[in-house]
Amino acid sequence: MKAFVFPGQGAQFSGMGKDLYNTNPLAQELFEKANAILGFSITDIMFSGTDEQLKETKVTQPAIFIHSVVLSKCIKDFHPQMVAGHSLGEFSALVAAGALSFEDGLRLVSARAMAMQKACEITPSTMAAVLGADDKTVEDICAETPGIIVPANYNCKGQLVISGEIEAVKTACDKLKAAGAKRALVLQVGGAFHSPLMEPAREELAAAIERTHFSAPLCPIYQNTDAMPHTDPSEIKENLIKQLTAPVRWRQCVEKMWEDGAREFVELGPGNVLQNLITKILPDSTTSGYQ
Repeated sequence: MKAFVFPGQGAQFSGMGKDLYNTNPLAQELFEKANAILGFSITDIMFSGTDEQLKETKVTQPAIFIHSVVLSKCIKDFHPQMVAGHSLGEFSALVAAGALSFEDGLRLVSARAMAMQKACEITPSTMAAVLGADDKTVEDICAETPGIIVPANYNCKGQLVISGEIEAVKTACDKLKAAGAKRALVLQVGGAFHSPLMEPAREELAAAIERTHFSAPLCPIYQNTDAMPHTDPSEIKENLIKQLTAPVRWRQCVEKMWEDGAREFVELGPGNVLQNLITKILPDSTTSGYQ
């Protein structure tokens, strides 16, 4: 069985989607529709923007979403049997699986990016990558560290990301290294995604999601919050809203898809981050990608 997976923030690169735009009329039509919806030429930034421009949350999230969804629309006989996305990628997955229109998906992603940016500006916060520590050690150290600090991404075994207030993250990194982690490195990100500090963004996004029509997807989507397959639109909406303040259980999603029969994983979107993670999670799986 084949699973299609969609990357999240951090996969962007200058030139993303340019070949698609130049060679595929449907892709060009969708890219231009995205420019009109957003009210600015995101394609200019995607195709020739600087790394700094592409890192802006209001650009990064829509750019990755657009690239991923356009790829899914351009695959002949695209009939997914199961889908999943990493954080932002969950929106791409939902559009690819027919639960959301391209237009509504893009509007929600744009609203999500703006809301997250505003939440980041309220409290100085950050994230850190932790390598070579088991889940329980990371969870325990986060729990005992003063301030707001939580596990945010369970990417693969021995690779987690923590998220919270700047001082709390720095303190937790020191404790993790003392506890034997190979690395605990503060990341250059705008704020503490997938932590309680995203509560203002969650409330804002909830209102936008509740106003948007969702259909039942063509296949199950394995969602980040509980790593379980969902097809009910009301459950999908609820999990999308929770996702902003809850951890991304990516490893658990991939393991559950494998348990349910997935043997081949195809990444749609810029880069190959998810292919690399899946290979670490499931050495016996087959991975490939379109970008």
